[in-house]
This record gives sequence, structure tokens and C-alpha cells, in this order.
Amino acid sequence: MTDSELLSISTGISDNELKDILGKARKIAVVGLSPKEQRDSNRVARYLLEKGYDIVPVNPGQREILGKKCYKSLSDIPGQIDIVNIFLNPSRIPPAVDQAINSGVEVVWMQLGVVDNKSAEKARNEGIRVVMDRCIKLEYERLMT
Repeated sequence: MTDSELLSISTGISDNELKDILGKARKIAVVGLSPKEQRDSNRVARYLLEKGYDIVPVNPGQREILGKKCYKSLSDIPGQIDIVNIFLNPSRIPPAVDQAINSGVEVVWMQLGVVDNKSAEKARNEGIRVVMDRCIKLEYERLMT
């Protein structure tokens, strides 16, 4: 079994919890959102927009993505964020999770292939729900449609 398979099992998040997260969330910050339509982050963000979520792009190199103002970091976003959806190389996760903790977010969601046990544990210790190594789009399709 791979590390990420073990981790997905060890996180113990149930389908009911995922439904609760996806059902209650309205505003999702997508960290690492690419302006390139063929990139997974862009496809997922477009899908979430179509499903009625308010998407907030986070990419320091962009001013606007998907017609939305793009922020340099989570700490620059005004108002409450429900989910921080992370599309970053795992080595860049710790600062993103620290910003998520400081922003008072309820859920940190790390996409497929994005795993950082220490950051996940740190967020959980702050009372934040963590979904790791799962695609928010695929989970939405599986559980909400």
C-alpha cells in the first residue's frame, strides 16, 4: 500500500462528512489555480462554479482567473472562506495550511496527489476538517449528483 493510500484510510473521513462539507460550503478558495484551461485546477474550479460555488482564485502570478479577482495569498482574501482547496506541490503545502489556519477556514482540502501529514495534523489540531489526496470534483460527482 502506498503512503497516500494509507493516509486516505487514516484520515477516516466518511462519505457523510464529505456530503456535509460539500453541502454547506459556499465559498471555496482554490490555491494554485491555473489560468490554463487544460490544467486540472482550472477544470475543477470551472466545474465548482457551474455547481454554484463562489470560487476565489489564489495565484500570486495572476490578476484574474475565470473572471474572478485573483489573490496573492489566502491572507489577502476578504471575508470568510468555507474550503481551501489546494492544488500545490506537496513541498508548498505548509505555508498554505498555515494561512488557512490563520484565516479561520473550516475545511482544508488537498487534491489528488497532494499529501502532507504534518500540515494535516496541524490543521486538525486547530479544529479544521482535512480532506487529503481526493479530488473535490470527483467527490462532488460521486456524492452530490
